[in-house]
Amino acid sequence: MIAIPVIALLLAGCLAAMPHSAPLFHALFPDLDRPVFDRVGLVELTLSHIALVAIATALAAVVAIPVAVLVTRAGGRTARPLVMAVAAVGQTFPPVAVLAIAIPLMGYGGAPVVVALFAYSLLPIVLTGVAGLEAVPASVLDAADGMGLSPFQRLMKAELPLAAPVLLAGLRTAAIINVGTATVGSTVGAATLGAPIIEGLSSYNTAYVIQGAVLVGLLAILIDRLFEAATRLTPARRLA
Repeated sequence: MIAIPVIALLLAGCLAAMPHSAPLFHALFPDLDRPVFDRVGLVELTLSHIALVAIATALAAVVAIPVAVLVTRAGGRTARPLVMAVAAVGQTFPPVAVLAIAIPLMGYGGAPVVVALFAYSLLPIVLTGVAGLEAVPASVLDAADGMGLSPFQRLMKAELPLAAPVLLAGLRTAAIINVGTATVGSTVGAATLGAPIIEGLSSYNTAYVIQGAVLVGLLAILIDRLFEAATRLTPARRLA
């Protein structure tokens, strides 16, 4: 398994080397006059891409985790089918359709992209949240009740810590999906790593597509490894 520092160095190295990679891409694609994307700095696009993904995923977690808690309580179980259906709607709409709906209300730029990524993040976080909370052993819940913990204390001190690995798996899935989906945001004026990909597709410039795709792929792998490392640090994994 590739270590996080290695992937981070690969990403940083690509960002540093690509502006100077014209000889390489000239050799690969000799018919291209401009083989290196230079309309916007790739570092700037990468940082903006990360920010959009982080904001959307964090907002989705703030909404989805409390919802998962609610539908696993006795008073909220009846609302579970409706909640799941609403969360699934965000996955059924293509990102371009969500952007088209959001643009008249929010304008061009990063805001409609955050809305689209938020919608795509809800379902995996809600599903894994429910699965993680329902997988907490009954013996643990009985022990917490026997210690005199209130329902809120039991949730914070027993249920959520034990469900954390599964919850993080949902966040990990949502974040990785968002890394790829955020590339579409460049069609509505957002600064993302989709810029070289989309410009390359529209101008038949394969070099641009490769440059954007390599950076998006490395970013997705880096985020995946970071979430895996975070999962290993949860109390449930340390005790396993």
